[in-house]
Amino acid sequence: MVRFNENNEIIKEEEYRAILVGLSRGEDITYSMDELSGLAEAAGVQVLGQMIQSLEKPNPATLIGKGKVSELAEMQEAMEADTVIFNEELSGMQLRNLEEALSVRVIDRTILILDIFAARATSREGKLQVELAQLQYRMPRLTGFGRSLSRLGGGIGTRGPGEKKLETDRRHIAKRMDDIKKELAQIKNTRSVQRSQREKSELPVVALMGYTNSGKSALMNRLLSLSQKEDKAVTERDMLFATLDTQQRSICLEKNHEFILIDTVGFVSKLPHSLIQAFKATLEEVTYADLLLHVVDSSYENYDFHIDVTNRVIEEIGAGGKEKLMVYNKIDRLGQLPVDATGCESVFISAKRGDNMELLLEQIKEKLFGSRIKARLLIPYDRGDLSSYLCEKTAVLVMDYRENGTFFEVELSQADYNRLKAYDTV
Repeated sequence: MVRFNENNEIIKEEEYRAILVGLSRGEDITYSMDELSGLAEAAGVQVLGQMIQSLEKPNPATLIGKGKVSELAEMQEAMEADTVIFNEELSGMQLRNLEEALSVRVIDRTILILDIFAARATSREGKLQVELAQLQYRMPRLTGFGRSLSRLGGGIGTRGPGEKKLETDRRHIAKRMDDIKKELAQIKNTRSVQRSQREKSELPVVALMGYTNSGKSALMNRLLSLSQKEDKAVTERDMLFATLDTQQRSICLEKNHEFILIDTVGFVSKLPHSLIQAFKATLEEVTYADLLLHVVDSSYENYDFHIDVTNRVIEEIGAGGKEKLMVYNKIDRLGQLPVDATGCESVFISAKRGDNMELLLEQIKEKLFGSRIKARLLIPYDRGDLSSYLCEKTAVLVMDYRENGTFFEVELSQADYNRLKAYDTV
């Protein structure tokens, strides 16, 4: 794992050895703990073991109770762990009490996810969004972070803003948060201008949504390959949160069947609310999409859980009413196709191998361009502007120069037809 000093400079690579701790309120948390293990590994942490405590309600002082903390201390000492990662979000008091009892670094699921996001963000906007989320999370927990920051000096949980003596300078944090919000607002304004320019081009927008590591980036690259734009490929890796920054690419299926494809950050259960809030400006792009492709890792046994988590986030950002197509990915890992129980239209593909990509493209074309009208228009020669518009913005099937004008047989939108119906030859 990478450590940073207070100037966010890399100190050295370091690996942490951790025990995972979960709290069950009577439900099965096996999946959640497995996911926590995956998150830890994504952050460069070696997982030594795990402990699960069953309680009706969390202990306000230590989350898991005094007796279980003693048991955890013995386990940590025996395994020589230097970090304990809790699956629940801890309060400042709980952080302080647990670190005093265990004498090792204590972090929770939220800190872990924020740390991963801080390591993976590459754009200026992404880095600012993550830093804002970190500061929003830490502000009410300064008393709990005090000993951790002063004793441990960087590492997991302090990536991004680094060790800036957060526990003694609330005014500095508040000012920094205000500065970040102002800079993000400027970036949002720039994006609004870019969106306006895109809307003028009248290109439809398709947004990829889904759980982290469901294969959204792989699908984008497959579509780019089919569009003969391999040089525009995005980063794809088989790991949680491989990419964070929103990517936009133009996909041209055939003449005048072009759309903008947006790849967004993946989701995960218990995604920190501060992160959702920080990334809302970026995810806002999804609310302007004409079609959502909900990408699902169908090779995962409990993929319906992934679907539910993603749908909740889609609702939270205000995109719940968008037209959606379920895309079940990674069928190359399956013996038989999964069952879709969402009630939405669905397609089963392998972005890696290319299975059923033509079927997916046909469904995308139908949803984006299926409502186009076929018309036969005769444009006078003195309206060359209209002829140019038809050539650039519509699907021209036939074009013929006649005595009294240029004849077009085209596919066009209802709005375009309404403007040009005076030239209809029917």
